[in-house]
Amino acid sequence: MAGKEPLLSALKGGVLRLREGGGPCTDASPHLTSFCQLLESILRKGLRQPAWGFRRRDYWHWLEQLPTGDGGRPTPLSISIQKAGSCEKARTVQGRGRYFLRLALQGKVLAVAVQQLARTPRLLEVQHMAGATTCGQRAAKRYVDGRVFVTEVLPESQAEVDEVVLAGDILDEINGCSLRNAYSGQAGAVLQKLKGQPLSFRLLRWRWHDGRVYEPLQPYLKILKEKEPRFQLQHGPRCRGEGEPRRLQGGRLLYNLRYLGRTGIGKYGGKEVLDWAIPAVLERHLAAQEVLFDVKEAEVLVQEKTSSKLLCRYPYPTISCVGRCVDSSNLFAFCVAASPESPDRSTFDCLVFASSSEQECEEIIKRIELLDNDFILRNSF
Repeated sequence: MAGKEPLLSALKGGVLRLREGGGPCTDASPHLTSFCQLLESILRKGLRQPAWGFRRRDYWHWLEQLPTGDGGRPTPLSISIQKAGSCEKARTVQGRGRYFLRLALQGKVLAVAVQQLARTPRLLEVQHMAGATTCGQRAAKRYVDGRVFVTEVLPESQAEVDEVVLAGDILDEINGCSLRNAYSGQAGAVLQKLKGQPLSFRLLRWRWHDGRVYEPLQPYLKILKEKEPRFQLQHGPRCRGEGEPRRLQGGRLLYNLRYLGRTGIGKYGGKEVLDWAIPAVLERHLAAQEVLFDVKEAEVLVQEKTSSKLLCRYPYPTISCVGRCVDSSNLFAFCVAASPESPDRSTFDCLVFASSSEQECEEIIKRIELLDNDFILRNSF
């Protein structure tokens, strides 16, 4: 079953709680404090602390270093950063960070700050976000002067499906365990201890933002090439084989799937329910329906294949989880709020679909999770 970042799942729940009242969120909202605490946890995740000295970094340290203008003109983000940095009442880095959060939520610029961070390579060494993933991987590795290089992404592995890891990247961290100055076999030992658990990898990209080799890695890559003469830097994911031709609609590719049915799962819509909800649908032996599955930026649409009639649509805030059972490689499901407009958030239903391949299942799951998380970021801040 594909993994998902727990903090982003919690963030989605926090957004739904803030929206329960239906009106604007104010300081009197009972859920606002816990929501802001969750935001702080997210912004601190992956934050590297200096090896020496007593000054600990906080998320404000990278916020204040973000690009502060657009062609010399101030932007809403740069104005918020300047206000937080010059506030006399905020005397600590935590205080300035929290004041910025308040300004950013009011001005809806927090997502812009995260996007700026992702586009600023020098800051990613402090807030190490690049190449994070939360599911098991399989890639060939080689140790060079204490760094763990990926030498090959193995065919049909989860690493290849995720299209995140490339040959030439450095495996820098596994579930918070640093692999700097790693001894031979350390990465395998760490993975063995974590067997059966969700994994989170931190990578150092071999490619600089302009597409060239990141200069500090060139001596390592030269040694790697000497040890592995057949090694080649991987510039992008392998091309996938072609299955059934997909239909185009509005410039987007639609998936040809079979809808197997749905079942009620009660008041809890977490991913854990999929292990019994999917078999519960299969045991009913309902006639499969040929459908077109459209993963859009703000919602998922399901259409009848023969007529393109819209059968159902689910905005991302109503989708509580998506995944598949390990015993059903070509099946996946997602859970939705049955009556999201009701005051008590009602109950959840689980919808099950069959794909032509395990690879396509993983692709759909990954796209829903990425767009779901992106939707939260774009519409929450």
